[in-house]
Parts: sequence; C-alpha cells; structure tokens
Amino acid sequence: MSTLENKTVVVIGGSSGIGFAVALASLQSFASPVIIASSSEERVKKAVERLKAHNLPGVIRGEVVDATNSASIKDLIGRLGEVDHIVWTSGNKVNAHFPDFEPEMGRAAFDVRFWGPFTVAQTAKIRPGGSLVLTMGPSLIRPQPTMSVWASVTGALDGLIRGLAVDLAPIRVNAVSPGGVDTEFFDDLPSNTKDVLLKNYSDKLLIKRFGQPEEIAMAYIFLMKCGYITGQRIDVDGGIALA
Repeated sequence: MSTLENKTVVVIGGSSGIGFAVALASLQSFASPVIIASSSEERVKKAVERLKAHNLPGVIRGEVVDATNSASIKDLIGRLGEVDHIVWTSGNKVNAHFPDFEPEMGRAAFDVRFWGPFTVAQTAKIRPGGSLVLTMGPSLIRPQPTMSVWASVTGALDGLIRGLAVDLAPIRVNAVSPGGVDTEFFDDLPSNTKDVLLKNYSDKLLIKRFGQPEEIAMAYIFLMKCGYITGQRIDVDGGIALA
C-alpha cells in the first residue's frame, strides 16, 4: 500500500464533519499540503486553526469555494494546480421530503452532490497514482420513507464513480458511503430531538450506535492509499443494509 507522505490532499467540504476528520487523518498520515475548501471563509479559517492546533507535521491551508457553482469549482481547481488526491464530502441540507420535494430542491441536491464532483473530475489535474474519492449515503441500498430523491442522488453517484473510473483511468475513482454519523449536521436540532433521532436510528443498526467522523475518515484514507482499487464504493454504515 502506498503512503500519503508529502502528497497533496484536497478536501472539498473539509471545514466540518467527515471532511474535517479526513483532513486531520490525512495530516496524521503525513500528507502535505492538506487543503480544505468550503463555502464559508470564516468556517475555513476556524477549521485551519483547529487542524494546526494538533501540531502535526505538514502544511495546512484553506480555500473558499461555492460547491453548487461550476465556475467557482473550476476557479478553485485552477488555483490548486496539480494535486495527488481530491476528496469530496461537501453536501447541503434540504429540509423537505417526498411528496413535498419540489424539483428546485432536487436540482440543488444534485448540484452539490453530483454535478460538483463531476466538474472536479472534468477539470482537476491529478498526478499519476492519485485518486478522486466521492461521498454517497445509505439511501442507495436502503431508502427510508420519503427519501426517494436522496436515493436517486446516491444512485446517480454510484454510476458516476464507475463511469469516471473508466474515463479517468489510470487515475482511481471511488466513494465512501457513510451511514448515520454524529456531526455538526445535527447541531441545529433541539437537543432532545437530536437524542431521539440518534436513538431511533441507532436501534436499527447492528452496531447500535451512530458512527464518529474519525471512523468514517479511515475509509477515505484507505481509498487514497490503496493503489489497486477503483470504481468501488465502501459502505461504512453500522450494518444498516443487514439490519
């Protein structure tokens, strides 16, 4: 298995949650520079400070990008130049479910989760031996009630990684599909609502608990380091598909 030492790792969506954990794990694997990108300059600055506080070797820097806008993504890719690995964890929060899901909401979901990574794949300059790692979700294999649009997004991504693995070869393209993960995504909920939601979901899992971002990050690190895997999806979901 190859190493990430002195490899340039870019995490789009790296200012919080799983993306932040991937950036930290990359630094712990001696990647340098590690570049995080997100839509909020303030959040990026705070995330860079948090990463630097770990006093790990390696250069850390932040970039601002609108993950829903192809021109902004292309501008970021142009600023980055050649890199070794790009990880896409950026997503958006849409508070609507079927049948109340308007087409505009669906387009917004596809813009950030499908077309954003697609634009990266079109324009990124990834060095030989490098990879692109995308992010999916459990709706592909076990859609929950009212989540048909999310199942569609993840289904499209599942096809995309296979197609891009062919189109970009020998650059590798893979995806991680996390299940329930305890991140800042839930911070807007009242604490009692969050506790009930986490418990109800956890009770369905074989492992009986939510995942932690650092656990999910290990799958991304593996996909970056293992040079003999492409066009694949790793489910890190607590066994939801078997429950």
